[in-house]
Formats: sequence, structure tokens, C-alpha cells
Amino acid sequence: MPATPEPRPADPVLFEAVSTPPRSLRPTAFVVLGALCALWAIGGGLLFVLMGAWPVLPFLGLESGLVLLLVWLHHHWSGRTWEVVSLTPARLLIRRADWRGRREEASLNPYWARVEWSERSGLALVQRGRRVEIGRFLSEEEKQDLAAALRTALAAYRQPEFDNPQLREAD
Repeated sequence: MPATPEPRPADPVLFEAVSTPPRSLRPTAFVVLGALCALWAIGGGLLFVLMGAWPVLPFLGLESGLVLLLVWLHHHWSGRTWEVVSLTPARLLIRRADWRGRREEASLNPYWARVEWSERSGLALVQRGRRVEIGRFLSEEEKQDLAAALRTALAAYRQPEFDNPQLREAD
């Protein structure tokens, strides 16, 4: 007998939904934003110099640089965030990672789990008093679509179709 148990074959995935935050800032858009911030700093700087308020110049440059840094950091951190909801014959698994790389995982029994959606409380999976919020990055319309798809997948899971060759009619 081996010292470590052999890994179980992976359960087939019956349903899987992956969500990530929207990231619409492409590299060219970041360059355009940088150019606009530079134009603002140069144009505003010239205006303040002509008015005799030259000590404002360093603050304009710092302000523009800070805006670009914060936009870049937000874009970078949002790329590390994700959420996966997967249904297998054994469990309903919710896995997510935040911008710091911290991972969180919740597992529910798919037979007892139910989908709750309301505009006020959002989208969640509930099982015997345990509530796990899902779809944090989705719009209201996308949450409704995910809720409908999850309900359909859970209903199909709860009503399996068995194929018994002995019960088939003879041709």
C-alpha cells in the first residue's frame, strides 16, 4: 500500500461561472490619460506662471502623477481579483481571490443550496442559514442572468436522468 493515498479523479464540472471586475482601460487609453494629465499640468502651470503664482507648479505635477499612479494601481489590482462558482456532483464550490492575492473558498451541498437574488441584498447562495454572497463584480442584469443559470443547473442536478439499459424498450 502506498504511503500517500492516490489522488481522486476530479469530479466532472456540471456548471461553472467565472467573474472578474470590468477592466476597460487598455494601454493606449492609459497613454491618452497620461497625455491629458500632462497637458493639464503644463497648461495650468503656464496659466499660474502668467498670473505670478509660480509656486503652484510642483503641486500640479504631483497631482497629475498621483492621478496616474492611482489609476494604474487600481487597474493592476483589479486584474488580480476573480470569483469562480462551480457545481460538481459532490459540491457547490465558490472560490475567490482579492487584489492582495488572498484566497477564500466556500463549499455547499448542491442538493440543499438555493439561489437568492434581490436588488436590495444582492445575489447569494444559501444553505441552512449559511449565506455566501456571489457575483460581486456583476451588474444587476448580469446577476439576474447568473441567478437564472444557477437555478437551472441546480434543478438539473436535483433531477438526474438515469439510463438503465434493462428498462429500454426492445427495438
